[in-house]
Amino acid sequence: MAERSTAAVDVADNSGDEPLAAETAQATADGVDTQNGRAADGTMPEKDGDRRNAAPAAAPELHSGHKLARRYRLEECVTRLDGFSSWRAMDEKLRRAVGVHLLPADHARARAVLAAARSSALLGDPRFVQVLDAVEENDLVYVVHEWLPDATELTAILAAGPMEPHEAYQLVSQVSQAMAAAHREGLAHLRLTPSAILRTSTGQYRIRGLAVNAALRGITSETPQRADTEAIGALLYASLTQRWPYESDAYGLTGLPKGVGLIAPDQVRAGVHRGLGELAMRALANDGATASRQEPACTTPEELSKAVAAMPRIRPPEPTFTAPPEYQHTTYQQGSYGRPQGPGRATTQVTVVPPPPPLQSRTGRVLKWGVAALLIAALGLGSWQLADTLLNRNNQGSTSGSQTTHEKADDIPEKVAPGPLAISRAREYSPDGKDQDPGGAKNTFDGDSSTYWRTKYYVDGPDITEYKGGVGIVYDLGAEHEVSSASIALRFAGNRTTTTLYAVDSLNPSGKISGMPKIATATTSNSSFNLTADKPVKTRYVLLWITAMPWAPSDTYTGAGYKQAITDVKFTG
Repeated sequence: MAERSTAAVDVADNSGDEPLAAETAQATADGVDTQNGRAADGTMPEKDGDRRNAAPAAAPELHSGHKLARRYRLEECVTRLDGFSSWRAMDEKLRRAVGVHLLPADHARARAVLAAARSSALLGDPRFVQVLDAVEENDLVYVVHEWLPDATELTAILAAGPMEPHEAYQLVSQVSQAMAAAHREGLAHLRLTPSAILRTSTGQYRIRGLAVNAALRGITSETPQRADTEAIGALLYASLTQRWPYESDAYGLTGLPKGVGLIAPDQVRAGVHRGLGELAMRALANDGATASRQEPACTTPEELSKAVAAMPRIRPPEPTFTAPPEYQHTTYQQGSYGRPQGPGRATTQVTVVPPPPPLQSRTGRVLKWGVAALLIAALGLGSWQLADTLLNRNNQGSTSGSQTTHEKADDIPEKVAPGPLAISRAREYSPDGKDQDPGGAKNTFDGDSSTYWRTKYYVDGPDITEYKGGVGIVYDLGAEHEVSSASIALRFAGNRTTTTLYAVDSLNPSGKISGMPKIATATTSNSSFNLTADKPVKTRYVLLWITAMPWAPSDTYTGAGYKQAITDVKFTG
């Protein structure tokens, strides 16, 4: 599994994620009310998943401040439901917020929850809220996952009103692609509700509770792909109309009128984007066709993502600019300066004093020409004296200085132009003991641009210093040289790559990075760049240290995330 970021990300908030069927046990007194055996925020249709009916064990009686594994300190209970509880907690080892699901080890669903959590953790897709740990300990089963403090739940977004077409397009595109990837790995969600979708501050959508939310509630389905596809269709329908596409109210949204069945989004709200509305109907259960175009139904997330990709791209709305205020003329420009401001008010008389006349008389002209002549004469005399002094000095020192000039010229060493420095060997530098690609360090100076040294991928970036410090390689130049610059070729372009060169004492440097002599540093968004030192530094070993990396798609070795690879390194000195 790829190394994960330790940045704060959001937990699967279960407040509002109530059981699907009427047979479910009612919630305990944590603010989740029930109405007629159904959770107050509504349900998904019963056909989306079948619930395993089993008497739930009592939820663990824990309190704020309790520690799990002497590491995770519970801080706030988010949900207590169906024999399990969900908490916001603090990882005291890595000093980050995390989320924790807790249930007794003898709970009927404990084994299913552990299996679901471990399967979800193996996916490693940054579009899902990641599972960090799944443990059975001291008669407890707990699942630790990421916490996103800066993300907004789709429930809150829809409460403010329907989405713009571009935002709804981004929602269905990202969610359908993510779920298609999950189903290719054999994982289903079965609880894709507005409370399971988060929008980050960068506009990306993250899905929480993959496999785990359904396992916590004992939900299964004989057609998991169809169930998740219909759930995505419901999310798109709600984002376009601000209505839940079923008769019951749910997630703060009003349901459709009873007895009329599923109606097209443009019949619920005027101005709905036609293509997105038809796509929502194709994903929802409507006998396989829309009323207008008779398109086939989308029964899997893969089919839905392809249908989204086939649509004409929806552009974001044009930014609106506020018109500047109308230019106001001043009182003087309006011609009212000195005028009375109203009847009965005193008028202020302004006397204009003419400027003194210039030197236009005969005496004035003579005076001007006289001053100019004196200045020209003084300038000429000074220039002549200066030239005469310099000529005398040169004549006196010409005979004696000619010999000494030749002698000194022989003593001055000839300045050597910088040239390429050969690299004899290289070694990956991992001060935290977590290697990236140790065997690939030699590929960065073999002269072959098709080989490279690569990093692992990270969920958060571009800056990786907060949770990793950096990644890099130490190069041995064979002997001490004056290192003045370096040329580096990268595999991935984009925002952004930050690299620093340090002079170190060996292939396995001792001490902290902050104490090493810095040669040069640079930041780029291109696939190649140069680092030039203000002053050459004499050293045999050079550390190339990367502290920021751009986002790149998945490849043969790593998944999509923030990562980089170096294909060629050359030093000059």
